[in-house]
Amino acid sequence: MPDAMIDTIRKIEREIPGCTRCDRLVEYCRRVAREKRRAYRDWEYWGRPVPGFGDPQARLLILGLAPAAHGANRTGRVFTGDRSGDFLFRALHRAGFANQTSSVSRDDGLRLLDTYITATVRCAPPANKPLPAESRNCREYLERELAALRKVTIVVALGKIAFDAYLSILKDRRLIRSRNAFPFSHGAFYRFPPPLPVLIASYHPSQQNTQTGKLTKGMFDSIFSKARRCLRN
Repeated sequence: MPDAMIDTIRKIEREIPGCTRCDRLVEYCRRVAREKRRAYRDWEYWGRPVPGFGDPQARLLILGLAPAAHGANRTGRVFTGDRSGDFLFRALHRAGFANQTSSVSRDDGLRLLDTYITATVRCAPPANKPLPAESRNCREYLERELAALRKVTIVVALGKIAFDAYLSILKDRRLIRSRNAFPFSHGAFYRFPPPLPVLIASYHPSQQNTQTGKLTKGMFDSIFSKARRCLRN
């Protein structure tokens, strides 16, 4: 079973970069990769859909929104190369879910421990706002990951869009009756009948949230401390 799980996840990871389902997003990612940001003019941008990353046998799944135009769309690894990722990986390291605090490139030695990170949308969207149709086009990849990551017992949703996307999948599978029974708030903790994972909600570690104090280091640490306690139990 473990080998089959790993093979399935690796297959999805290989498939995602070749996706061309959303013309607007494909064009935007490629244009950003051509034009670049001055600070990264020497980089060869990834410029394609970004796959998930981490341990295929993870018990913790982290679900974000989408790649950043000059972050994951540049580096080719989720949450790598931008301020949101810096904030996230430092928190994961403090909680024992990552081997280092930095996230600068795909080959920087970062390893996730018992953790897998993915996103609801795999291409960087203009203004960080994917269209509903684009989210629907990407949903199949998340559904396949959820099916393949069979050891996951905790899902941490970063932001309301990721939170709602996960609940929508549960509702469409008739595993919950309504999303309305699960309001979003930072630190919200929901248990479902086994074998469904526990769901923990968090504000997204965007610069808008971290620089305004809406999401602090302590608030973010509390999310992963809660996840760690849950895994121990």
